[in-house]
Amino acid sequence: MVEKTDWWKKSVIYQIYPRSFQDSNGDGIGDIRGIISRLDYLSELGIDAIWLSPVYQSPMDDNGYDISDYQVIAPEFGTMEDMDQLIAEGRKRNIKIVMDLVLNHTSDEHVWFQEALKGEENPYHDYYVWAKEPNSLKSTFSGSAWEYVPHLDKYYLHQFSVKQPDLNWKNPSLKQEIWNMINFWIEKGVGGFRLDMIDLIGKEPEKLITADGPTLHFLIQELNENTFGAYDLVTVGETWSANPEKAQLYSHPDRNELSMIFQFEHVCLDQEEGKEKWDLAPLEPARLHQVLSKWQTELVGKGWNSLFWNNHDLPRAISRFGDDRPEFRELSGKMLAIYLHFMSGTPYIYQGEEIGMINTPIQDIKEADDIETRNMYAERLEAGYSKDEVLVSINAKGRDNARRPMQWDGEKHAGFTTGSPWLNLNPSYEAVNVQTALENKESIFYTYQRLIQLRKTYSCLSQGLYQNLPTGNPSVLAYRKYDEADAFVVIVNFTAQDQPHSADLTGNGELFMSNYQELSNHSNLLRPYEARVYKK
Repeated sequence: MVEKTDWWKKSVIYQIYPRSFQDSNGDGIGDIRGIISRLDYLSELGIDAIWLSPVYQSPMDDNGYDISDYQVIAPEFGTMEDMDQLIAEGRKRNIKIVMDLVLNHTSDEHVWFQEALKGEENPYHDYYVWAKEPNSLKSTFSGSAWEYVPHLDKYYLHQFSVKQPDLNWKNPSLKQEIWNMINFWIEKGVGGFRLDMIDLIGKEPEKLITADGPTLHFLIQELNENTFGAYDLVTVGETWSANPEKAQLYSHPDRNELSMIFQFEHVCLDQEEGKEKWDLAPLEPARLHQVLSKWQTELVGKGWNSLFWNNHDLPRAISRFGDDRPEFRELSGKMLAIYLHFMSGTPYIYQGEEIGMINTPIQDIKEADDIETRNMYAERLEAGYSKDEVLVSINAKGRDNARRPMQWDGEKHAGFTTGSPWLNLNPSYEAVNVQTALENKESIFYTYQRLIQLRKTYSCLSQGLYQNLPTGNPSVLAYRKYDEADAFVVIVNFTAQDQPHSADLTGNGELFMSNYQELSNHSNLLRPYEARVYKK
């Protein structure tokens, strides 16, 4: 048994979307060798691990989340030798590689599914979920979740693309294959796993149960026992259905399931209640604070939090929760960073977040690459929405916003590729890029760098107690983080206007950190998007 250090509790993890990070060979697609070439940059930032979105063999119907072979690298990303080198080069810099595992479904081009199509007598047929008649389950990517196969006179379940058939976790042989595959990667020396849509594997579709099925936690405990549970690895599950009570089931150490989960309650606050993410509603800062405070207090001693604003499925945080106008882009980006990174849990930084990348509006659906976006556009036009209405939703929430190539410099294609990029860059790259950020000691990059170092220095940031502080203003959010050694008070203004707050929030502490260079004379008035941290 390997000694468990729980290293991830004081770590900051950086997510890379390989297709968009760095191209090394001029084909316009980011790759593993490109990532290796940028490891020194990530080391300077100070991160401890990379969560790598899928690089496995795939027809790329859903940009790699449709896996056709879990133990082969997609040619556009490189080779297994490249992967081995990434793990080794990361280790030299104390950066672990966290693999992204899609265990709810495969590609329809996976050999298991190709065999399954041969009929019920084939042992692989039962690796997937079949029905003689479809029910009312809908796909996340629009339309029915069932696809008819004429020569079998049956339907298979696909909760996402029609090219992503759902796996049947009731089959013992399937589970063994998955355990073997995970152990293959553990032997390669990876630092852990992010488990895509893991709350769906206990599904019982005949009963219209998808998330949180009755066997879910038993299956995860089995997975833990047969794979990563014996190692000092980090595991994080994607669980859209989770609340704090469910999070304890996943992440309480005595339950032997996962290190932590991604919960998404806070990223559903800017949509109309009970509707889809495309149905936009203004964010209420006080509501955001209420939700994050709940997660900070209800998991203490019972589980572990993840902290994030962005990922490959979510729009850019500054455009969404901050303000992407040039005069406020960096200020609001720093404010969001400071507000989140003093909280308990493990922070995740999505590529480009640390330099303040923003959303990329489109004028026509032809500019969209994402399958979810294109399907929704067609569905909503058919339902009577206008083109302009749908484009407003896409520009606010579309997944392409996060997937634009990384902006390294102000030269052609932002230093991402010497060829033609697979997805157009955000036109802001001439001003918003890594080179510019590194040259400016007041840039958002150095705010993130300092926050990462602070979490290693002060244990109360990652594991301290949390106290919500009333401010007398719903646009000003404040909390206290403390342990026996240290105490910090964080106060932020979530608007583009000056905002007053109660005068007694500082706790008699000294100003420790701010996103403004010039200090304010008004202790109870916050400037636009101002963030202040006091230390006692």
